[in-house]
Amino acid sequence: MIHLWLPVALYMAAIFYGAGMSQTPGPAAQLSDTVLHMGGYVGLALVTLRATAGGRWRGVTGRALLYAFVIAVAHGAAVEIEQMFIPSRMAEWRDLGNDAIGAAAGLFAAWLVARWRWGKMNG
Repeated sequence: MIHLWLPVALYMAAIFYGAGMSQTPGPAAQLSDTVLHMGGYVGLALVTLRATAGGRWRGVTGRALLYAFVIAVAHGAAVEIEQMFIPSRMAEWRDLGNDAIGAAAGLFAAWLVARWRWGKMNG
């Protein structure tokens, strides 16, 4: 079980760490805020789906997808709350929306791959 959830915890910690810095670090500063949020939450949603699906493509169910989405968006909300207390950062609804869009896009792509793989195994 830890092998499934440890990557989620590390990914979440990395986002919290980066979001807690007074300015966006290194090469990430060259990317738009929208790209950072969407891209970051595509990744978080995917590692979270891996955990909620038990590490199996067959485990990519509606429930696993929903749990992964809720966990990723809740983390995004927590990051925005964190940024309310960092003087050089701002909490924004737009950022949370971009987190949700990124998470949904990543999960939709994973769902498509899971359906394709399931079809190949049963076809």
